[in-house]
Amino acid sequence: MFVPGQRWISTAEPELGLGTVLRVEGRGVQVLFAKSGVLRPYAADSAPLVRAEFRAGQRVAGKGIAFLVERIEEREGLLVYRGEGRELHEGQLDDEQSVSQADDRLIGGRTDPVQHFELRLEGLERRAQARRSASWGLSSARIGLVPHQLRVAGIAASRRPPRVLLADEVGLGKTIEAGMIIARQIATGRAERVLVLLPDTLVYQWFVELLRRFNLSFAIYDEERCEALEQAGNATNPFEDEQLVIADFSFLEHNPKRAAQLLEAPWDLLVVDEAHHLAWTPESASPRYTLVEQLAAITPGVILLTATPEQLGRSGHFARLRLLDPQRYHELQAYLGESEHFQALSRIADKLLERAALDRAELEDLRNAFAGDDSLQACLADTTKPDNSRPLLAALIDRHGTGRSMFRNRRASIGGFPKRAPEWELVDAEQLDENTRQALLLEFHADIQQPVPALELDYTSDPRIDTLVALLDRHPQDKFLLICRSHAKVLALEEALRTRTGVGIARFHEGLGIVQRDRNAAYFAQADGARLLICSEIGSEGRNFQFAHRLVLWDLPLDPDLLEQRIGRLDRIGQKHDISIHIIAAAGSAQHVLARWYHEGVDAFRVSPADGRELLRRFGETLARLAEEHARGTDQRDQELDVLLAETRAAHEQMAELIRAGRDHLLELAASRDQHADELAQAFRHEDNDPARDAFQQRLIESFGIHVEELARDVLLLDPQYLSTDALPGFAEGPISITFSRDVALAREELPLLRLDHPMIASAIDLALSSERGNAAFMVDDALPPRTALLQAVYVLECVAERSLDAERFLPTQPIMATIDTKLTERQSFQPSEASVRKSGERTIEVSRYRKFLNKLVPPMLEKAEAVAALRAQGSIAAATTQARETLDADVARLHALRAVNPSISEAEIARAEEERAALLRALPQARLRLDAVRFVVSPDFLALR
Repeated sequence: MFVPGQRWISTAEPELGLGTVLRVEGRGVQVLFAKSGVLRPYAADSAPLVRAEFRAGQRVAGKGIAFLVERIEEREGLLVYRGEGRELHEGQLDDEQSVSQADDRLIGGRTDPVQHFELRLEGLERRAQARRSASWGLSSARIGLVPHQLRVAGIAASRRPPRVLLADEVGLGKTIEAGMIIARQIATGRAERVLVLLPDTLVYQWFVELLRRFNLSFAIYDEERCEALEQAGNATNPFEDEQLVIADFSFLEHNPKRAAQLLEAPWDLLVVDEAHHLAWTPESASPRYTLVEQLAAITPGVILLTATPEQLGRSGHFARLRLLDPQRYHELQAYLGESEHFQALSRIADKLLERAALDRAELEDLRNAFAGDDSLQACLADTTKPDNSRPLLAALIDRHGTGRSMFRNRRASIGGFPKRAPEWELVDAEQLDENTRQALLLEFHADIQQPVPALELDYTSDPRIDTLVALLDRHPQDKFLLICRSHAKVLALEEALRTRTGVGIARFHEGLGIVQRDRNAAYFAQADGARLLICSEIGSEGRNFQFAHRLVLWDLPLDPDLLEQRIGRLDRIGQKHDISIHIIAAAGSAQHVLARWYHEGVDAFRVSPADGRELLRRFGETLARLAEEHARGTDQRDQELDVLLAETRAAHEQMAELIRAGRDHLLELAASRDQHADELAQAFRHEDNDPARDAFQQRLIESFGIHVEELARDVLLLDPQYLSTDALPGFAEGPISITFSRDVALAREELPLLRLDHPMIASAIDLALSSERGNAAFMVDDALPPRTALLQAVYVLECVAERSLDAERFLPTQPIMATIDTKLTERQSFQPSEASVRKSGERTIEVSRYRKFLNKLVPPMLEKAEAVAALRAQGSIAAATTQARETLDADVARLHALRAVNPSISEAEIARAEEERAALLRALPQARLRLDAVRFVVSPDFLALR
């Protein structure tokens, strides 16, 4: 029975300290953990709570006094502790107390197998090690370790909070970068409520990407979901029902009530994709821009994503930066002038990198830029010398205006991409009858609409099928990925191919469940599996099929960015082959005209165009009209088409030169010089090569009754037939296959990558450590000298602090073991022999028979162990405090130095960093010990003596 004022401990989060029952209402109870500033609601019948009850002989503290408990009374459901002439009501106890039943279990003879103790200890050690890592929250993410992505995520994760614009070129993984930032913010407690706002066409892509890559389960919000929540009797804001939310702009635009509720709900992090569609001018703003502006003003963290180069719209780029920092970017003309200045400095930076001589005008620009800095002025004497060029370049980077707000990576500078080779698979126009021509035109009309309208499709007599079959036959050893516009096309293509070829075919479309899509993708990935995977447009969203290198374009989207997404499934960093892009079209059809525009005007089949959307904006209407006229055989169509292709090509070349000339190299250099740039890469290098960790994970899973079977190399089947608890996530649908290998997880996207931060493993560790299992053990060590008995006491050092401080990067919850003999002497170097640990399972010891001598020996040995552990804990606390002070002092000093030369560093950012430093330096020294487990180890003759 819960009573207000009682003290309870969360078995799932013991680091929160003692909680106090605030109120009990119906089937719910609210518990306040005052020390950590956390209020938790629980269901009364299933709360992971244990009553904080102290027994006679234990020490309690509160109200500035401490004493050994002599007797305990109960008054109206509350405990009163008496001892040494003093009295404390349980509500007066300090929030930090040492509460453990481990010693009670040992003294009472209620012990567990030694292997459970070993597993518990290793779980504490490994969790502490993993929690300290900069990759915590990302280790189990299904991501390739791409340097520029790790660099962006590492830098952004160090911001307090992150407010950044991700502006990489198409295909460089902005979504992955954003996902990494989100996952890291959630894992470290810096963000609990996250809102992702998207165009409706991207909702599913983001949902799958966040779930399958980052193990983040977001809720998709639409009007139906909001109404269901309200009809369920929940009178509160429906957006407060979930912590992680995805919503699309069109839903909110058509429902002002929901938009208002969205603004009323508190968020820690806002993510907006396709931010270039947020229209703004100094005179007016679109509804979408206004909504994001209002959210950004009240949300600490903001991540915007855009692939549009700033040279194609400086005012739009200013509008996006204005959302991140309206004080810094408050006037368009000032920003435009500053941008021109930084463009000039960027060209100088290129010369400094190459150690080329600067001309007189460039030297004058640097003298003006470094006015008042004598050391930098001296370096201008000879900029070709490394000792001079390096500090000048560093100074330019530090002064860069948008370097802290924006990240932009280019494919050319990153490298590692394959070549693209377009191959035309044209069907002779003579093979087309009038019905086929009309069907192709109807198909084209449907393809360029959004959403795609329903259309009856029958490809059984379509001559393009013959072309596709011939293509497959020409390359019998290769796999082909075919992406088309709709689910209906996938089914029609499969139906037409079924009787025309013996090639194995797999399907991938939105009509299939996630599990079935995974199975079909895995069938395609197998060496002896399907040779052809037919995908609807969702096949171009977030999937990695780079084991194939032949892409078939059955149709073409009107949006160049969507075409780039299709090609990007194969054209990825790490692709070992050049990409063959097979364009299947009937000569003279509307599809052929669109393909020619992409090929001759945009050159999209050979390179990734940064100006595709701008070209579509300029020429899209004319292109659609000419494509239809061309298909209908209208006179003068060829001449007009040639003019369109020439104009598109000229505009593309002009914009490409504009982008090249206006390239802000300083922006690219700024990220590489950040002090946090390489933290993630270093963490992953340590994280990914630990076979002992994988063996631990397997033993941990098996300890819950999961049967583990090896299916193939680096692939395991986890069968929950004898699962001992329903609290372990991941097994709702029965057995699952998993891997410990990152390479396998990247190739097989249906396989979870298990690491200590994966929800399954993290939950398993929490369940194991919150239970009594393994917290008391008794063993005989054959290697011990005669008449020897030792007590091994495992204490947990915990820092109870606000989660948003991420104190565990410096002082994670960690075990401290003290080994004491019967003479109350520490045996620090003692480790039980491996042979005895193995044999312990074969020995049957009735520990309850020895309760008398355990009751006599354990308390004084435990008291000594606590003193030893406390001394060792002080060393750990001191080391963590020193590390925190040095790290945070360096961060603050760096911000002050940048603030002196770069207006992008605000006083508010510095103030937040200083507040965090002060709060951490207060919290770390207050870390405290908690007894977690004990093991009594004796020599073989010791029991006979008793």
